[in-house]
Amino acid sequence: MRHVALPDVRRIRARGRPRGRTLWDVTELTFTNDKNASRYELRDGDNLVSVLDYRDNGQTVALTRAYTVPAFRGHGYAAVITERAVDDIERAGERRVLPVCWYVADWFAAHPERAGLLAG
Repeated sequence: MRHVALPDVRRIRARGRPRGRTLWDVTELTFTNDKNASRYELRDGDNLVSVLDYRDNGQTVALTRAYTVPAFRGHGYAAVITERAVDDIERAGERRVLPVCWYVADWFAAHPERAGLLAG
């Protein structure tokens, strides 16, 4: 299991989180695919923390925009939502990923083992 360390401990404690906690240890972190809005969502409890917009033409899923709510930036949420979205696309099968968003393109560059999912 990969752990993503949260760098800004002051913000975490201000929200009531204990020191040293990682995103993978936060049980209220939920990931959903809102197909009506064509976006993945990541929530920490009731708080929407990050979204990843996409366009799916049946063959290719274009990941068009990764966005993290400013109050939650710097905690690795964009990496988490991107990884979970790529996992979801891979599980669904038969689709390739087109990283339109610069962040998603950088994520794939940092994860060459996932390059097999990229559209040609």
